[in-house]
Amino acid sequence: MKTPALVVGLCLLTLVSTRVTTAAATQTGSLNQPAGAAAPLTLETPHERDARMKWWRDARFGMFIHWGLYAIPAGEWKGKTDHAEWIRESAKIPLEEYNQFLGQFNPVKFNPAEWSRLAHRAGMKYLVITSKHHDGFALWDSKASDFDVMATPFKRDILKELSAACRKQNVRFCTYHSIMDWHHPDYLPRRTWEKSTRSADGADFDRFRGYLKSQLAEIVRGYNPGVMWFDGEWEATWTHAMGEDLDDYVRGLNKKIIINNRVDKGRHGMAGQTREGGFRGDFGTPEQEIPDQGIPGVDWESCMTMNAHWGWNAADTKWKSTEDLVRKLIDIASKGGNFLLNIGPRPDGTFPDQAVERLEGIGRWMDKNSSSIYGTHASPIGKPAWGRCTQKELGKGKTRLYLHVFDWPNDGQLVVTGINGTPIKAALLDGGDKLKFTQNAGGLTIEVPAKPKDTMTTVITLDITKPKTGI
Repeated sequence: MKTPALVVGLCLLTLVSTRVTTAAATQTGSLNQPAGAAAPLTLETPHERDARMKWWRDARFGMFIHWGLYAIPAGEWKGKTDHAEWIRESAKIPLEEYNQFLGQFNPVKFNPAEWSRLAHRAGMKYLVITSKHHDGFALWDSKASDFDVMATPFKRDILKELSAACRKQNVRFCTYHSIMDWHHPDYLPRRTWEKSTRSADGADFDRFRGYLKSQLAEIVRGYNPGVMWFDGEWEATWTHAMGEDLDDYVRGLNKKIIINNRVDKGRHGMAGQTREGGFRGDFGTPEQEIPDQGIPGVDWESCMTMNAHWGWNAADTKWKSTEDLVRKLIDIASKGGNFLLNIGPRPDGTFPDQAVERLEGIGRWMDKNSSSIYGTHASPIGKPAWGRCTQKELGKGKTRLYLHVFDWPNDGQLVVTGINGTPIKAALLDGGDKLKFTQNAGGLTIEVPAKPKDTMTTVITLDITKPKTGI
């Protein structure tokens, strides 16, 4: 049995490794950020922000992993098969009954080296795993709670093993952490359907906030995530002031950490971008959708499932094709965003075969075309009818456009309009074969081979010199 110790005020900021009770008092942030200040932190210069965000902006592609006790029923409960990570809520499972999954969680085939290898193979530069989802179950050895992986037959610290494996593959380890917690006795509100059987008498949301911080301190200090990906902020008990306080607190633990906009109350629904009003968060979080266009100067990341569920659902056969996923990655990069693609591992610790197949397929495309994704910026020519475009500065006044051709021209003529500069070279990215081009008032016409190099997407590089400005 774990015996937490009481933590008061700002003490948690200086604790190295201590046990924190669920009765801990509310802590406040250490940065003394004024209420209503705009994100990013006003104490950070634009140059400092750009330096902190650089690795994430350059990465463009990451893996999301939703995994926990909810994998055990595999989406099925009492004959219905449409559940997943929300199963305790969607199937209205009483807490005592749900807790029985603790004794069944034993993913003996969990192989963190294989997970990180598959992320690397797909060309993903970072990995975000659910340290704790809404059900409150922790995937690490938490000194603040008994509702964790050490209370299961598995008894292995998943975050510790996976973070170490990611470092070996040069994949940046990151964590998702739910503010909402259906298990903790001090979290409010209770689910509507359980109010009659699970009293909220004596529950103290401020105590819960202390518990939340204690677990976050364990994660940040113990596993050094590059991103803290919050969720579950939409319930009325969580306020803007609490979001500011938590943002300050986590940044006080690690000033280089990147935090999404779900720490606060500014997210604009599933569209995910942050509303005006001084809300916190380094990037917007569109969910299961891609914005029609990017917003200059705004960082964002579309998170999306490979099939129809985030957590493992054995009955789900609605898998997106490899081609669709590659083109979604390109579309997102062409608008200046990142793509966070989800896997829901099975209860034994393995990835679904369909997911592995798609990761391998994406990786084969990235082997030859990743330079058109990593470190690129949004398209300067909008959304051409034949595909998408990304760009990268080459220095000395030169820019490289990456023309991702979805619909290969039957006549061998690819027409590119809207170019602001002088074309100097066109070539196939895969193989480097030079291509002839001509330019007139109607745009630039590139002579392309009869067949594409890759039927999913063939990339053509077009180097241009920018027009000189000034006197």
